[in-house]
Amino acid sequence: MVFTQPLDALAKIVLDNLKYQHDWTEVYIHTQSNLTRPLIYGLPPKRLYIHPDEQIETIKAEKDRNNRIPQKPENEWVLPLYLAEKWTPAQFAAVFDAIKPHPPSSDIVQETDNTPWMAWRGSKRGKRILLATVQDDSTVTYYWLHDGLVKPRQN
Repeated sequence: MVFTQPLDALAKIVLDNLKYQHDWTEVYIHTQSNLTRPLIYGLPPKRLYIHPDEQIETIKAEKDRNNRIPQKPENEWVLPLYLAEKWTPAQFAAVFDAIKPHPPSSDIVQETDNTPWMAWRGSKRGKRILLATVQDDSTVTYYWLHDGLVKPRQN
């Protein structure tokens, strides 16, 4: 399939969307030799993803403390794709194999607190990517993509 814009332009479209439409900060394009395309990483204005088990433990802890536990945002990986691209599970697996759970220079949560609701942060965080699909008119839609199985969130 032939695309009208190169992959660097695709990454720039998503980077601008994150910065100017979604108020992300510290947003960078990331390249490395074992990746077939650039990734993006940055800091969203609020925490975007809470593991379902962490959500349950946090609710319990908040109830016990009678106090809300702050949810500090975490740096996130973003994979820009054209909507028309056809990716295989092997291609996604190669991206997950090439990255670490945390983007470079991210402010990783300190693991001094061993409370149950902290068990999904810091080095215990699973690999995840925010998939940014770009349509021909530059509309960007985001989806979570996890390395492995993750049970559904509780509503």
